[in-house]
Amino acid sequence: MSAATAFATARAEGRSALVGYLPAGFPDVDTSIEAMRVMVDAGCDVIEIGLPYSDPVMDGPTIQAAAQQALDAGMRTRDVFRVVEAVAATGMPPLVMTYWNPVERYGVERFAADLASAGGAGLITPDITPDYGAEWIAAADAHDLDKVFLVAPSSTDERIAMTTAACRGFVYATAVMGVTGTRTSTSDLAGPLVARTREFSPAGGDLPVGVGLGVSNGDQAAEVAAYADGVIVGSAFVRTLLDAGNDRAAGLSALRALTADLAQGVRRG
Repeated sequence: MSAATAFATARAEGRSALVGYLPAGFPDVDTSIEAMRVMVDAGCDVIEIGLPYSDPVMDGPTIQAAAQQALDAGMRTRDVFRVVEAVAATGMPPLVMTYWNPVERYGVERFAADLASAGGAGLITPDITPDYGAEWIAAADAHDLDKVFLVAPSSTDERIAMTTAACRGFVYATAVMGVTGTRTSTSDLAGPLVARTREFSPAGGDLPVGVGLGVSNGDQAAEVAAYADGVIVGSAFVRTLLDAGNDRAAGLSALRALTADLAQGVRRG
């Protein structure tokens, strides 16, 4: 399943899609697979699988800590594809979110081929833009993969138009400037950014817009779902597992409860 199909299914149900993020291999590969299955079972429509990286300059302390745990446990790029395969087997689309350096080191064409072979829907690339991503765009197109680029409140109208023209699946609207992390309130920049993104999308507004801004509970998810096609949640999921420490069962139980709350939220929006 592609991300676009998941968004279309949610839209047909009169709601936003819930997009959930966890790093592959956190706290270990098998537990990360089990956690993502729990998220799907409890209501996530799309799973973002983070590729742990040693220099995560755009991530806040919560995701940095999780990525470091995964790396310390021996997580490698090739292991991501095993996680992708397990998520794809649930019937929900897995998208890998990664900094560009690991893809370049692995080999762009090889990465695209292996991602497609594992059943991956595509790639979210936060640190490259379409004007510098020609090699990835060509490889993604060759392997029928989604290309998800980011727009921000600082993006010009021209850059939004260029970015959305290159996207397939959805466009990621990061509505808070700075590093990732949960927040106590949603940003007043998000709604206007979504409106501008739809206005300047060559797809005539049909390209889904997913919003990431630190949502951590169902009430916040409902607020964002009122104007966005997708609500993207990352740090809140990661923090739930971090807080559980070595108590795997407690962590998965808390993860299920959080996912269910967020899934109810996107249905209220």
